[in-house]
Amino acid sequence: MTEIATAQNIPAKFLTVILSEMSRAGLVATMRGKDGGYWLALSPVDVSYGDIVRITRGSLALVPCASRYAHETCKNCLEEEKCRLRELMLRVRDETAQVLDKITLADPIPIG
Repeated sequence: MTEIATAQNIPAKFLTVILSEMSRAGLVATMRGKDGGYWLALSPVDVSYGDIVRITRGSLALVPCASRYAHETCKNCLEEEKCRLRELMLRVRDETAQVLDKITLADPIPIG
């Protein structure tokens, strides 16, 4: 785990939280102890980037009123049904899901 945290330039405690969330969701398996560690519990082809974002962020939505699973009315919104920004954010959420759900950990991601 230290190697991953160092390579990705993130605090080890933060990585532990992420891996714990992924473990609870069944994406990562873990074993404690001297020879313990974390490993992918599923085949890379069965794990999409959409899955990972939903597990670690809770939603693909950029605003709470556009969340499919954690919907909340926005604090400044008068009428959600008439809000043009919400309509746009629903489209952004759905199109983001279409992209992220098609790409798995087995797919090469071009850099640059």
